[in-house]
Amino acid sequence: MTYLEWLKHASLLLVNSDSPKRDAEILLCFVTQKTRTFLMAFCETALSIEELSNLDICLKRRMNGEPIAYITGEKEFWSLKFNVSNATLIPRPDTEKLVELGLEYLPKVPCEVLDLGTGTGAIAIAMATERPDCLFTAVEKNRDALILAQTNANQIGVNNVYFLHGDWYKPIKSRKFSMIISNPPYIEPTDIHLSQGDVRYEPRTALVAEDDGLADIKLIIRGATKHLHQYGWLLIEHGWTQAADVQTIFKQQGFQLVETFTDYSGNERVTLGRWFKP
Repeated sequence: MTYLEWLKHASLLLVNSDSPKRDAEILLCFVTQKTRTFLMAFCETALSIEELSNLDICLKRRMNGEPIAYITGEKEFWSLKFNVSNATLIPRPDTEKLVELGLEYLPKVPCEVLDLGTGTGAIAIAMATERPDCLFTAVEKNRDALILAQTNANQIGVNNVYFLHGDWYKPIKSRKFSMIISNPPYIEPTDIHLSQGDVRYEPRTALVAEDDGLADIKLIIRGATKHLHQYGWLLIEHGWTQAADVQTIFKQQGFQLVETFTDYSGNERVTLGRWFKP
């Protein structure tokens, strides 16, 4: 079977995928270790028995609904390649909006930034590549995720991100930062989407929060008042229906200039505020 024949075969089987052709291409690139350009240019190349066997395994996993990123063990984010595992959420394109806003509101001078619940390290590492003059501290309570994030930092080559193990603010003690940024769990435990699509394979602890999905967001906002410098910024990613509630929590805790921004799909996704204590 040639590259082209396998792509056609796989695309027909991946009928439940949102992008069957693209999924098939990614799997073929992964198994053959060839670029998409190479596959298209040499589409009549015959696959080896070993390649066909490995492709069959990958294809069955994808047909069962397992995310492509977990099959290949990697995901692109902010034009960087991150290792992923089932210990972490898969970095999503919409979270790049959180990074974009973080960089926009970051002081133009060297400062310290805290990333809470870092997962793969995508947010802190992406920002660190753009601001090598700043020091980033990334906190994660899952040890496997923390090891993965450190590996990503090493492979990408950033040396201005430090990783701490622990639950939210506990590991940082009394330290203060110019910015706190987080993509915390914010899905309600009863949300039907938890049993659909790629999300089924991702760790529930990184997805689900009590109190209508707001429990961790409330904890982060309240804690930020003790760990932000005067005029420091807090940025939080949240569910597309939670903007009004999150804004209210920000304002109740004394934050100013509270504003919500939409992601690249037009959904209200990131709320931020500036800390000011009279």
